[in-house]
Amino acid sequence: MAQPSSRTVIIAGAGIGGLSAALALARSGFRALVLEQAERLEETGAGIQLSPNATRILIGLGLADRLAPHVVAPTAVRVIGGRSGREIVRIPLGAEATQRYGAPYWVVHRGDLQAALADAAAQDLNVVLRLGMSMEDFATHPHGVTVSARGAAGLWTEHGHALIAADGLWSAARARIASKALPRFAGRTAWRALVPVAQVAPEIREPLVHLWLGRDAHMVHYPVKGGKLINVVVITADDWSGPGWSEAASRIDLLQRVSSRHWAPQAHSIFRAPDAWLKWALYETEPVPRFAQGAAALLGDAAHAMLPFLAQGAAMAIEDAAIAAQCLARMPDDPAVAWESYSAIRRGRTRKVQRLAARNGKRYHRTGAAAMLRNTAMRLLGGERLLQNYDWLYDWRPPAGLSIP
Repeated sequence: MAQPSSRTVIIAGAGIGGLSAALALARSGFRALVLEQAERLEETGAGIQLSPNATRILIGLGLADRLAPHVVAPTAVRVIGGRSGREIVRIPLGAEATQRYGAPYWVVHRGDLQAALADAAAQDLNVVLRLGMSMEDFATHPHGVTVSARGAAGLWTEHGHALIAADGLWSAARARIASKALPRFAGRTAWRALVPVAQVAPEIREPLVHLWLGRDAHMVHYPVKGGKLINVVVITADDWSGPGWSEAASRIDLLQRVSSRHWAPQAHSIFRAPDAWLKWALYETEPVPRFAQGAAALLGDAAHAMLPFLAQGAAMAIEDAAIAAQCLARMPDDPAVAWESYSAIRRGRTRKVQRLAARNGKRYHRTGAAAMLRNTAMRLLGGERLLQNYDWLYDWRPPAGLSIP
């Protein structure tokens, strides 16, 4: 049964975080009204890695069967020297990660994950998705929040119990809720492509996350679309800082940044495999003093945009969604107090992930003697101990007193 308007939570943004929040809120007894500025949800973006801290929430939301045809469960992360082409270390995942953390490690195309979330939302009577609606303004007050949005029919106003701004890196709500500081360009560009498995060597088709560490650059590739395509992402130092996620790019532009003098022939065969590349500039946000103000809260990149060097951007948004729903369920009559609790729970963890992701980026792109020391240290530690270093991240559970919906 649909919930009355007094239990309606308005969500700005139908990305992974916004849709996860909608489903979690619906399971907690709220009505979720999701506003998305795009006229339709399109399959955009690159592949993403979903570590166990995220997959256990998605499974808890009932998405396992919807995602099963699309995800791949890699057996390991294979770390490779960019210049030598030789394996440095192999970090176990697969069954070992599932047993260790109680949830699987998946890789999936972002579009497939968003589509599964959207399909689940469409079948939930307590979730309403309105496309072509861009939030323009909001006001919090003792009785909740009033949101103004603009669509094809003009300006639209809705009163809700609370607001979640999951409107991404360039969030319009962030300045109102937490900080007026703009996202900071990280001096790097990510290049992405999808390649049919028939066009790559057999070893590249294996269910592995391949991580190549090169000179001022690194490459990650792994299978997506149920193993039908290979997702390739190359991150290089760059001064191009254009907005957006899907700027057309050429193979020639990329090859100018990954010289054959510094990359093994096997790596260059991957660089040359795609017919077309897309690119996006990497940005991050400074840690903000709070995620909420009154009945309005930030979620995902709007709250804590981070660099991709821990593969945790989507996972942190999914965690945010679970905690936001649980905090509001515990304090349903006072969204301001609920969001204050949500902010207190999430800020420390997401700040740590932001910091370590940035540090990992520096490690990945080391050169010369520093790169040799890094590689030697990884070999000496071995894959099992390297995986243990991520126990704090992958074995996350909601704090005591909270539970996943």
